[in-house]
Amino acid sequence: MSSETPPDRTGAATTVTREPGRFLIAVEGRTVGLADFHDDLREEAGKRIFPHTEVDREFQGRGLATILVAEALRVTRAEGLRIVPTCWMVAEYIDKHPEYADITDRR
Repeated sequence: MSSETPPDRTGAATTVTREPGRFLIAVEGRTVGLADFHDDLREEAGKRIFPHTEVDREFQGRGLATILVAEALRVTRAEGLRIVPTCWMVAEYIDKHPEYADITDRR
């Protein structure tokens, strides 16, 4: 899975890709951040738990974490999973975007 996403605050092109257990964000082809996750599918409504998000220090302040989390949550919804935001960045994003509240389980 790879999707072109909006440019960052400097206008640089971004792309979000997914590997097993993480979403990655690249700026002009260079991977600069990640959002780790693990799925808990034991219940009828499976859950995707997001424990950690980070962006390389030199790329912070450009809105990359927001782009990354937005895409990760969009994909999670499309896959029919519930969101468990144990990472403060993901929790903060959901607080600012209540359209995800209906599929969010807080711990």
